[in-house]
Amino acid sequence: MKKISFFILTVIVSQVVFSQNTDSASKKGNLSLTGSVDAYYRYNFANAKDSMHTNNYTSFTNSHNSFELGMASLKADYTIGKVQAVADLGYGRRAEEFSYNDEGTLAAIKQAYVAYAPSDKVKFTMGKWMTHVGFELCDAYLNRNYSMDYMFSYGPFFHTGLKADITASKNFAFMLGIANPTDMVTASFAKKHFLGQVHLTSNNAKLHAYVNYMGGEDPSEATINQVDVIITDAVSSKFSIGYNGSVKSVKPDGGSSGSWWGSALYLNYDPSAVYGLTARGEYFSDKDGVAGFGTDIFDLTLSGNVRIGNLTIMPEFRLDAAKDPIFYKNSDKLSPTAKSTGSFILGAAFHF
Repeated sequence: MKKISFFILTVIVSQVVFSQNTDSASKKGNLSLTGSVDAYYRYNFANAKDSMHTNNYTSFTNSHNSFELGMASLKADYTIGKVQAVADLGYGRRAEEFSYNDEGTLAAIKQAYVAYAPSDKVKFTMGKWMTHVGFELCDAYLNRNYSMDYMFSYGPFFHTGLKADITASKNFAFMLGIANPTDMVTASFAKKHFLGQVHLTSNNAKLHAYVNYMGGEDPSEATINQVDVIITDAVSSKFSIGYNGSVKSVKPDGGSSGSWWGSALYLNYDPSAVYGLTARGEYFSDKDGVAGFGTDIFDLTLSGNVRIGNLTIMPEFRLDAAKDPIFYKNSDKLSPTAKSTGSFILGAAFHF
């Protein structure tokens, strides 16, 4: 039934596109249809098949020695005058993990919202949209590394609520919003979360800085606050830098507070339009066990980007290391004994 439902949604969108192209009399707005498909193969060098552990603690790549479908996405964006409506559908492992609160489904509505822009400086949005917190994004083709970092995996994925985006000047913009608790489409009786963002841009538009915030009570009445900083700089036509730093604190009702923090640097080099290289280094500290580790973790990822039209092939080598043993070797039966592990991923992402 889930496959049938997703197919029906796809057919409906396709029919809308067809009618828009064939009936000029009813063409009142602009409809764009975009999408993507990605797949990958991952091999963890520990090959801990006896313990059945993949040594993967981040989103979307929890497999070993297996070819996997990441996600097939279809996004319809219709704009008429000052009004916009977006429906972004996903099917696959990425969509399932992205909407983990909706258990038992591979098909998910990643985004669905309506927006109204009374002017070119103000825009109101209501519905479900991907989070503003963090550097990395759900859709594989939008990232230069195929595997995800720890900050993405243990931060928010999406918000459902109401927000206002305001452009004050060429160099300054901000966002304010109110939403359900993190990653929840429905939340009757639950207290709401406050969202915020400040966006600064250099005069030449090459340097961007974002300060992001999310905070409130979750359904268990724990108080959550997360502050996130993103900086990107296009140093030249061939070299760019990205930085993401984030800290998340959690205070359970009647308990003591704990937090995790992370910091990641992205170095991107594109010697040609066909080939690029990205190195990501991330330090993730979870001494309080908020994310479930109780230790510090470092990951170093080196990814190639081979571009053939709209297809990007991503060969990737990744090293994860921790202060304490959290990774499994093949000889480990009950508990992990390794402080580091290496993996190879071959990812492929196509978008249209």
